[in-house]
Amino acid sequence: MKKMARISLLILLIFGFLAGMSIPVLADDGGKDDEVINEKLGVPIVVYGDTLSDDQKAKVRDLLEVTDPDAVKEFSVTGQDAAKYIDGDPNSRMFSSAKIVREEKGAGLVINIVTPENITQVTSEMYSNALLTAGVENATVDVASPVKVTGHSALTGIYKAYDAEGEMLDKERMELANEELDVATDLAEKEGMTQEKVTELLTEIKKEIADQNPATKEEVEQIVKEQLDKLEISLSEEDRQLLIDLFEKMRDLNIDFDKVKSQLEDITSTIKDKLGDLNIDIDEGFWEKVSNFFKDLLNKLTSIFE
Repeated sequence: MKKMARISLLILLIFGFLAGMSIPVLADDGGKDDEVINEKLGVPIVVYGDTLSDDQKAKVRDLLEVTDPDAVKEFSVTGQDAAKYIDGDPNSRMFSSAKIVREEKGAGLVINIVTPENITQVTSEMYSNALLTAGVENATVDVASPVKVTGHSALTGIYKAYDAEGEMLDKERMELANEELDVATDLAEKEGMTQEKVTELLTEIKKEIADQNPATKEEVEQIVKEQLDKLEISLSEEDRQLLIDLFEKMRDLNIDFDKVKSQLEDITSTIKDKLGDLNIDIDEGFWEKVSNFFKDLLNKLTSIFE
């Protein structure tokens, strides 16, 4: 009886130790979570879809963790903005919203889709690719919507936020970024590719453009062909030409992808992880292994007290 009591006590001590290892100790701040205002880079900017009801806007504020509206700059994005920034319909209903936190140089661009179930077309990597093309760097961007939407309102809002802050992005680059996003979403729908595969293709082409610095349209066409072959992607002639025309425009604008190559590498790494996750099967013997582990642990502990 005493032996089993000792074993039970030892097991409790082990689990207590493991639990202590896994739970970080936080300093007591009295329950107060004050937002710190960055006096160098400015406060976060939040852009709300203009169609949001008051209740929906309050929900989006919560999703984007805007605890104090006075500690951020807030704007609304309208259908007119969509027409101005992404050649959209001026009568569009705008729901998706974004919070932009500017970061120090070298921090890179980080996109967090807070409500992935409601952003149906544009993935975080698609946002990253389009924004890098438009010239947005060194920022953390959170995107959210209370209803299912494509996600274009948030992209419009990001452009508007930079414009409102006097950091006007190049209009031609914004138009090209919007065209890139349209090509990406079209390929995912028409060609039956996953959004991840489309993004991987666009990112790999950009990386090769950064490496090779093509001087002619023929060289751009060769890069596109090589990456399609490498990723084993088969496109119609029409869609293949769309890609060639898109990246030829990027070449004409002299977009320096070498400058953001590390971020393109990060996108590729993330995409490969996601594609790998899609092929992972749950190990049906997992719980059996867990059970065997604890049986073995119990046997070893019992032998200690024999």
